[in-house]
Amino acid sequence: MGGPITGDSPGPTRPYRGAGADTGPQPTAAPDETPMRAAVMDEIRRARIALTWLVEPGSRAVYRLVKRFGPVDALRRLLAGDIADERLRTVVTARLAGGDPWEIADAAAEATERLGARLVTPEDDEWPARLAHLERLTLAHADRRVDQETAPPLCFWVRGAWDLGEALERSVAVVGSRAATPYGQHVAAEIGYGLAERGWTVVSGGAFGIDAAAHRGALNADGRTVAVLACGVDRPYPVGNTALFDRIAEVGLLISEWLPGADPLRPRFLIRNRVIAAATAGTVLVEAAARSGATQTLRRALALRRPSMVVPGPVTSAMSVGAHELLREYPEARLVTGVPHILEEVGRIGADLAPPARGPARPRDLLDDEAALLLESVPRRGVLGAEALAARAGLGLRTTLRKLSMLEQLGFLIRRDAGYALPSTSAADALSSALAATALPPTPGPTTRGPTGPGMAPDRGDPAGRAERRTPAGPGSPEERVAHGSPADRDGHGHTGGTHEALPGGRGLRPGGDPPPGAPRVGVDGSTTAAHRQLDEPHRTQYPGPA
Repeated sequence: MGGPITGDSPGPTRPYRGAGADTGPQPTAAPDETPMRAAVMDEIRRARIALTWLVEPGSRAVYRLVKRFGPVDALRRLLAGDIADERLRTVVTARLAGGDPWEIADAAAEATERLGARLVTPEDDEWPARLAHLERLTLAHADRRVDQETAPPLCFWVRGAWDLGEALERSVAVVGSRAATPYGQHVAAEIGYGLAERGWTVVSGGAFGIDAAAHRGALNADGRTVAVLACGVDRPYPVGNTALFDRIAEVGLLISEWLPGADPLRPRFLIRNRVIAAATAGTVLVEAAARSGATQTLRRALALRRPSMVVPGPVTSAMSVGAHELLREYPEARLVTGVPHILEEVGRIGADLAPPARGPARPRDLLDDEAALLLESVPRRGVLGAEALAARAGLGLRTTLRKLSMLEQLGFLIRRDAGYALPSTSAADALSSALAATALPPTPGPTTRGPTGPGMAPDRGDPAGRAERRTPAGPGSPEERVAHGSPADRDGHGHTGGTHEALPGGRGLRPGGDPPPGAPRVGVDGSTTAAHRQLDEPHRTQYPGPA
């Protein structure tokens, strides 16, 4: 990171939105105070940039110096060696061989302006208030270096028009493994879509797998999403998601603690994870292997006492081992299966409650209470008269006769010489099939689908853009149930297979083609062939961060 700071994609100059910027009518200050205040704020911002370059973000030693002396004096003390921390002095001495911090800060400010980005500091109104909670973060393994670098950020580089604090005020982090399964990507896309559709910002890290699926789900809902990067905002990583990052910058935000031009080094991904956990109202882990870096993000959220949620996966899947272990290890971690459960954790108390899960409506559900009670009183075998049934059900004889007549007309009962009996099994099946067509639709459960939106299959509103390609063969047939989205005829992932093709602009998938570049190539049965793995290998090996 000691090399020259440049912007690879210079953009139009954007007015500075930080402190001291011209953001509209401001209270008029004395003529001699305004230039002085602007100069002081400019020096503070330069000092924060220099400190970020001098020592990796998250350093508790640097944060304590800044809190005690302010950014400018803290930088001067570090440059003069006036600090008691010997390890910090060694780091600073080695870093100074790469250049002068003040000059680096000026170059970074110029690169930021060329990019059309902006610097946001704690002195700005749009600074996210939740990040201050990192100051009190304590971890179980505080002796490890990665668990020591958890202090609040000194500043952010931001690409995008949204106010940073406003975007993160109602936000949920969705994280998981890069080597995600089709099941995990499907669930992440649905969660991203559902949260964005309800006005929540979806925050993730922009990686392959779960991160990208969550971002795309939010974009398909025309919602807002934020990617927290572990490198400069001018070179988002991985490069395979460049089109996705460009789209996020248009409608959401790209943010980073590292200067423009910074490389995506492995330790930076772990340092970055604390921001994802601290800046959001809650964190959802969709899939994670035993040693996945995504589990670290959820541990940060647990340590901050934020709502920490885990989506369960198949017990046979290696990509869910880490997620399941977190559920076993931390009683505070909540199991969730969809957006309603998530909103129940992060939403307002008493609001956003998840509806009770219900199965499909049955013909008996259409009966009133008295008719249903009477039907339950009829023995499975044999015949009972009206008086005996009235006594069993605790109903009056007149009411019983009226309800028995109705049940007979509907086909629930047959009349015999000695009374009433249930129809034969074949007749009951025929009745259920006939009434199922007129039954009420099932109550949406925790994993409901949103309405059709841009980049989504026109007949399903699927956030991942999947659509069944089967043609109904006849009433009640498996093909017809699949065409109508019957849960019983889908596979365990909630969809029916088939191949997919990227829609224009990378905003979803459509049937009949290959996945977009960088997406896992998976067969209809969920298997990944050796050839597929070889094709995906370049995308997997170039990512230096944690799994």
